[in-house]
Amino acid sequence: MLTGCFFFVFSDQIKVSVNDFIIKAAAVTLRDMPEVNVTWSGDGPHPLDSIHISVAVATDRGLITPIIRDAANKGVQEISATAKVLAQKARDGKLLPEEYQGGSFSISNLGMFGISGFSAVINPPQACILAVGTSRTELQLNEDDQTLRTQQLMTVTLSSDGRLVDDELASRFLDKFRANLEQPQRMALA
Repeated sequence: MLTGCFFFVFSDQIKVSVNDFIIKAAAVTLRDMPEVNVTWSGDGPHPLDSIHISVAVATDRGLITPIIRDAANKGVQEISATAKVLAQKARDGKLLPEEYQGGSFSISNLGMFGISGFSAVINPPQACILAVGTSRTELQLNEDDQTLRTQQLMTVTLSSDGRLVDDELASRFLDKFRANLEQPQRMALA
C-alpha cells in the first residue's frame, strides 16, 4: 500500500467535480501502464483490453461500485455525466448487473466527508483500488521570487494485490497519476 500527496489545479470554466478528474487521470494512467490494468483469476494474472473504472457509491443498502466503462476514451464532462447518472441509479437501487460488474480498477473517495486519508480494500479480482482523501490548501514558497502562493493538496493511497502490482510498479503508477492530475492538459479533455 502506497500513499502520495498531490498538487492539482482545476479550471473554473468546466463544471465537473474533482472526482471526475481523478477518474480520468486514473484511466489515462492505466492506459499508459497496461501492466497495472490486470485482474487475478484462478490460473494467474489476466491482462485487460478495456479500462472500466469502478467508483464507490454509498447507498442505504451499503456500498456499491458502478462502472464508468471505457473511461480512458471519455472526456471529463462525459465521465461526469455518466458518474452522476450511475450514482443516482445506485442510490435508487436501479443499477443493472452490467453497470456494477466487471470493473478493472476501483476508486473510493471519502474526501467529501472530510477524511484526509484512508486505506481501501481491493475488490477482487481487481488488482488495485485508489483511496482518495479530502483536498486541503497549503502555502508554498516560490523559490524564484520568495513569494508565497497557495496550492491544493490531497492524499491518495493505492492498495494493490502484490501478486499483480508490486510496490515498485505501484510507485510508478502513483507518480504518473500525479503528473496526469497536476497537468490535466496532458489528458484528452473532451
